[in-house]
Amino acid sequence: MTVSAHGGVSAGVPADQGAISGTAPFSAFEWMIAGRYLRARRKEGFISVIAGFSFLGIMLGVATLIIVMAVMNGFRHDLFSKIMGLNGHVIVQKIGERFTDYDAVAERISKVPGVKIAMPVIEGQVMVSSSTQALGGLVRGLRESDIKSLKLVSGNMRAGTLDGFDSQHGIAMGVRLANQLHVGLGDMVTLVSPRGASTPFGTAPRSKAYQITSIFELGMSEYDRMMIFMPLAEAQKYFSKTGETDVVEVVVDNPEDVDHYDDLIKNAGGPTIAVNDWRQRNETFFNVLSVERNVMFIILSLIVLVAALNIISGLMMLVKDKGRDIAILRTMGATKGAVMRIFLITGASIGIVGTLAGLVIGVLFCWNIESIKNFVSWVSGTTVFDPSVYYLTKLPAEIDFHETGGIVVMALVLSVIATLYPSWKASKLDPVEALRYE
Repeated sequence: MTVSAHGGVSAGVPADQGAISGTAPFSAFEWMIAGRYLRARRKEGFISVIAGFSFLGIMLGVATLIIVMAVMNGFRHDLFSKIMGLNGHVIVQKIGERFTDYDAVAERISKVPGVKIAMPVIEGQVMVSSSTQALGGLVRGLRESDIKSLKLVSGNMRAGTLDGFDSQHGIAMGVRLANQLHVGLGDMVTLVSPRGASTPFGTAPRSKAYQITSIFELGMSEYDRMMIFMPLAEAQKYFSKTGETDVVEVVVDNPEDVDHYDDLIKNAGGPTIAVNDWRQRNETFFNVLSVERNVMFIILSLIVLVAALNIISGLMMLVKDKGRDIAILRTMGATKGAVMRIFLITGASIGIVGTLAGLVIGVLFCWNIESIKNFVSWVSGTTVFDPSVYYLTKLPAEIDFHETGGIVVMALVLSVIATLYPSWKASKLDPVEALRYE
């Protein structure tokens, strides 16, 4: 028996019969026949086109899945790090009374195992005005040691310094807020709060001018355009809360396991406090991200499924086209298993190579996603990733290797499963029936 250059099989000397029937599973002979079938002849061009589209479908499906899931992971990681890097993981509040013993409570909570820092905070909405603009802002009063412990803030200073923050009467402002107000380091802005002094005619708004002593950029547009930090003692005076704070925010070592700390913090704080953690305060937000991530995975997996179905149709057409070859192989002694493995190798090769190509493309795209985004923005002349809409200033992509491995395994399994029925159909043809295809 010989294999023709165009992929067909012709009869040879009877001595070859023993060679065929005695071949081991997935032997070089089976791989050679499968390889010839993958290189279709000119009259089999339509089959080759279907195989090409199957390859492209699996490649693009795997690459798209990897890229989208990496971006979704990056979004969650970056949003989580920004939100948790600025706010405490657990919020401690007083029940039915003013929070005047905040120093004692913070000291007791800071001794709880796993607690990194407990920081008293005063927070209030204000209107920030310059000589040209007036905007809304959120003031957070913190001690110097506490704000320096927030690496998201202290590690992203654009101008000025936090040294001597407690002793100065200035404020730290987000870079976007400063740009919108058209002010810079050393300029004066006026803060107006509705929570001012009580008069016989009601509560009078409080207005006071402050110098900008530092400017920061947190990388989250929402924070950079509204956040203002003020020394805790000055915030107590400004909001008429001398000797008290609103809450004590607690930062823990493992925020993902924050439930473990709730009872410990409550016991350390005493019976007059109530606690709630970041999951309770941001539950809806992170649930939406999780649901969106799962739905995107299911939808994009359909691309791989459609490509796998194309493998089935392509192989079925190939089995019909190679009916005479199957008859000759069976006549020369090839077993049903050998015929099945030949077509299984043919179909699975498309899926395996397509999956590996998609893996390479997906990973390379994620590694260079910021450059690609900038290039597309330059070519199209539009803003592809608007920070004012998506909160973050950079398009994030974080590859989860376990998740990526799951995507690859899923694509490989679907590719192999798609070849089983056509391969089984080919193995069921006996020599006489196979000749009828011709």
